[in-house]
Parts: sequence; C-alpha cells; structure tokens
Amino acid sequence: MVGARVRRQQVAYAQGRGLSSRRACALLSVARSTLGYVSRLTARDAPAVAAMRDLTGQYPRYGYRRIRIFLCRAGHIMSAERTYRLWCQAGLQVPRRRPRRRVATGRPRPVPAAGANHVWAYDFVFDTCAHGQQLKCLTVIDEWTRECLAIDVAGGIRSGRVIEVLAQLVSVHGAPRHLRSDNGPEFVAGAILRWLHDAGIETALIDPGKPWQNGADESFNGKFRDEFLTRQWFRHRLDAKVGIEQWRRHDNEVRPHSSLGYLTPLEFKATGAAHVTEKRSPALPARVQLEEQEQRDEDTRLTGVILQ
Repeated sequence: MVGARVRRQQVAYAQGRGLSSRRACALLSVARSTLGYVSRLTARDAPAVAAMRDLTGQYPRYGYRRIRIFLCRAGHIMSAERTYRLWCQAGLQVPRRRPRRRVATGRPRPVPAAGANHVWAYDFVFDTCAHGQQLKCLTVIDEWTRECLAIDVAGGIRSGRVIEVLAQLVSVHGAPRHLRSDNGPEFVAGAILRWLHDAGIETALIDPGKPWQNGADESFNGKFRDEFLTRQWFRHRLDAKVGIEQWRRHDNEVRPHSSLGYLTPLEFKATGAAHVTEKRSPALPARVQLEEQEQRDEDTRLTGVILQ
C-alpha cells in the first residue's frame, strides 16, 4: 500500500510513457478524482517547514527530535510524528558522518567563564569495583573557581538522574548562566533540554571530536583518575561513593590549584580573587589559547606579506 501522493506520481510516470490518464488510472487502480486533488496540508505546514529550515541552518547536526523542542519554543506546537513527517518531506535528514578529517563548522568559540557560577561543566568518568561492578561517575565543576560541585556515583546514570543532580546543585548554589558538556546522549536528551530551558540555563555544547573545548572538566577528570581512581581498590559501590566524596571535599578544601594561584577552590571563591595571569579566565582551555596565538601569528604573517 502506498499513499495518494505516490500513486499520483505513478500515474504521471505512466503518462510520460505515452499512456492516457484514463488508461494509466485503470492499470494502476487509481481513482481519476485523485489526480486533481490539492492537499491543504502543504499550506498549513509551510510556516513550520520554514522555521525548520532556519533552525537546520543554525544547528546543522541536530535531528528532528531536538529541532522539535526549538519549534515548540517558537510557538509551533506539534507531535513528534508530525515533526518527523515534515522533516522527511523537506529532506532535512542529517547525513551520516564519514570517517574523515573534520573541518571548521563556523560555530562561535565556546564562551569562557567570566566569574563564579557563570559556566558549569559536566562529564562522565568510568571505573570498576574489585568484583567487576561498573562505576559511572557524573562530575560537575564550576569552571571559574574550579570547585567540584558534585560527583554522583552509580552503576548507570541517565538523563533523569542528571536532572536530579543539577536541580539539587541549583537549589544550593543558584543556577549558572551556561552549562558546558559534550554531545553524549545523556546531555542532549529532550528532557534535559526542556529542564534547562525552564531553569533559564543556556547550553554550551562543544564541537564533536574536540574535547579540549571542555578543557576544565577534562582536566579535572584526568586529575580525578590519576590522583584517586587508579590508586584505590573499591570493594563495592557504596565503598566507592564514600571514598569519592571524601576525595571531592579534599580537592575543594585542601588541594592547592596552580590555575588559582595555588589557592584551594573554596579559598579562591571566598576571597573573590578575580586576578589571573594575563587577566584571563582560569577555565579557558590551554588548547584554545594556543589556537588564538596561532591565529594571531598567521594574521601577522599575512599582514607582512601584503605590505611587501
């Protein structure tokens, strides 16, 4: 069984092969009245399709589920089924990525933290207990103060639990302006995007394959693994939760951070220290600084060539 639109296309193809409309309809078992039918859905769906195209140009790697959330925010309320139908009819499916070298996408550079509670970053770290039980740790840090706000430990953490952890942190510390993460399924789920929108928190997703854009949390996770996880032997998950919480407190209250002038995160936060070497945010990833320096050198070189 095919739809009326496809049957009309079949009749048109038969007519192109030299058959009359009457003969083509008889052979294909198509009612002649369907040939002159004009769908009213096209005019009704035109504004939503136009909004879809605009969002696709702005977010070229987003699928129809995430685009639907943006459409709902803009006033185009529709079901997931209707969104998918319009998405396919407009030919907006996201093509599969080929294993090739990535090129610049033209996205703006990730916003650096400019103060406490400005940008939070979160990611996952994995480990196992002595008997093979999996540990999944959700780490949340403040990029400016480098304070580890939470490390949630469980066997599996989905979007619902991520929302619970963030809601607890917001109730204690207040809501940040931006929340930086990679494009993992737990972080781009529709439930999280809706919760962040209701909480007034903007997402700062990094580009795929560029973990240095989330350098503050990647650095913390490396330190977490190097200084604690690889040195511990957890008997079970509860033992891991207790030990990890103790290490989190030690990192915030005891361990000096070179990026903070060898203050602890709580000392840095309490004194309101905002002076950083070269007046830069302590959260700005080193790789971003290197890219900026390379760009300045390239601009200088090109300027010299033009002047010559």
